[in-house]
Amino acid sequence: MIRLFCSVLFLLLPGASLLTQMESGQNSDYTLNATNLHVVPAWQSMYETMHLDSLISQDAFHQAFVGYYKISDRKKEILTVIDFSKASTEKRLAVIDMQARKLLYSSVVAHGRNSGGNYATSFSNQNGSNKSSLGFYLTNETYQGSNGYSLRLDGLEKGVNDNARQRAIVMHGAAYAHPSTARSGRLGRSFGCPAIPPSLTRPIINTIKGGSVMFIYAPEENYLAQSSILNDTENGNTLGTQSL
Repeated sequence: MIRLFCSVLFLLLPGASLLTQMESGQNSDYTLNATNLHVVPAWQSMYETMHLDSLISQDAFHQAFVGYYKISDRKKEILTVIDFSKASTEKRLAVIDMQARKLLYSSVVAHGRNSGGNYATSFSNQNGSNKSSLGFYLTNETYQGSNGYSLRLDGLEKGVNDNARQRAIVMHGAAYAHPSTARSGRLGRSFGCPAIPPSLTRPIINTIKGGSVMFIYAPEENYLAQSSILNDTENGNTLGTQSL
């Protein structure tokens, strides 16, 4: 009788099924705080543990985390997040090792000249727009171009950023993307490329090249409505309704 009572009590405890799952070695999208049995989503646990709040917003990392695990074509466990809700004068790029749960690089990053001044507020997928494009990308090959060592990006979202290669939207270094150029109140701006300081160009590109995920975020409802990666239309789920 006592054994039966204990078994029933264990099953009724909050998080008991999660404990069982974790002990059996199965993957879990949750972290269980043993002190108060508080269930924390995996993305939030990672965000807080890595102290990413000084670089990127919770919403930016949440969306990046969800999309990252939906992109099966990725070849590296590296995630680059660019948060355009922050000013160009702030560090708003984070390169994260998702396996080791480690922040590898952080940096300022420039946006397109027609996307806005100190803040990027307007985005486009069109040729000649000189605007940044939001959404998920896979990094591809490197090359030596007019901006030096550069990295080609392939946009994964139709109508959002799938013209990236045609538009020559790449990651490259630029003197105007150095913090010292922000005396006017903003960083210099690109033709739509995520440009970074020259001193970080080679180490960041070499880390993320060859099939890692990049996510460019802004608090845009239009993007959320369009995103084929963040919206699971087949199952009628969106980012806001999924259990994450």
